[in-house]
Amino acid sequence: MPLRERMEALAARTGTDFTPDDRALFSEFKAALTRGEIRAAQRLEGGVWQVNTWVKQGILLGFRMGTLVDLTEGPSLRFFDKDTYPVRTTTLSDRIRIVPGGSSIREGAYVAPGVVCMPPMYVNVGAYVDEETMIDSHALVGSCAQIGKRVHLSAAAQIGGVLEPVGAVPVIIEDDVLVGGGCGVYEGTIVRARAVLAAGTLLTGSTPVYDLVRECVYKRTPDAPLEIPPDAVVVPGARAAKGDLAERWGLSLYTPVIIKYRDEKTDRSVRLEDFLR
Repeated sequence: MPLRERMEALAARTGTDFTPDDRALFSEFKAALTRGEIRAAQRLEGGVWQVNTWVKQGILLGFRMGTLVDLTEGPSLRFFDKDTYPVRTTTLSDRIRIVPGGSSIREGAYVAPGVVCMPPMYVNVGAYVDEETMIDSHALVGSCAQIGKRVHLSAAAQIGGVLEPVGAVPVIIEDDVLVGGGCGVYEGTIVRARAVLAAGTLLTGSTPVYDLVRECVYKRTPDAPLEIPPDAVVVPGARAAKGDLAERWGLSLYTPVIIKYRDEKTDRSVRLEDFLR
């Protein structure tokens, strides 16, 4: 029987009593996640992202199945977590560059060869990080987040996950995106290929994005998450708050603003500052 059918049957069971065979099945599932053979969401033809709800259900099952254990590996720092989700063991053959200094990758996360991890950073279960991506210091890749090839997650960037509800699209960062320092991308937002998020940009499902180039506004809808178009350059902006009191006090609200689009001839290694001049 395929892995999907076996995991769906196991996840549908109630209670917290699991047999050794159940745990062996979950270990098989988690190993497939770690190898990148299955994932929480995948890109289909035409750029549509499909959520694999059974994978999310399997990840949630791991929390229900797990028991709290001592995961400490040294006397000075103590760690206690579910035994189903320990820190992922990596070897030189994985070809992931993990610079010393306190970074962690949880089991059940796929990190491709060529990824660079600067300390400290964290990749949570269900995340998918593709080839040649840079995860800089103090950056987070949340549970089930999907990160493309050659992405740069700059220092202190926070990429949310969206594990629940299981049918919701997780945060997706497509290929060749530059996420500036201190950015936050949450609530299932999709950042399309080659977009640039300037330092300090925050994207959430409840925050509209104003496009000064195409003269339109991007918002989340009941049927689709917020999407940042390909090649868009997004910076933190502000718009006037409504109401007499807000006007009298001179208040404004944060909003992301698209100020330009990358040219196809632009070199991919160009610095963020060059886009904002």
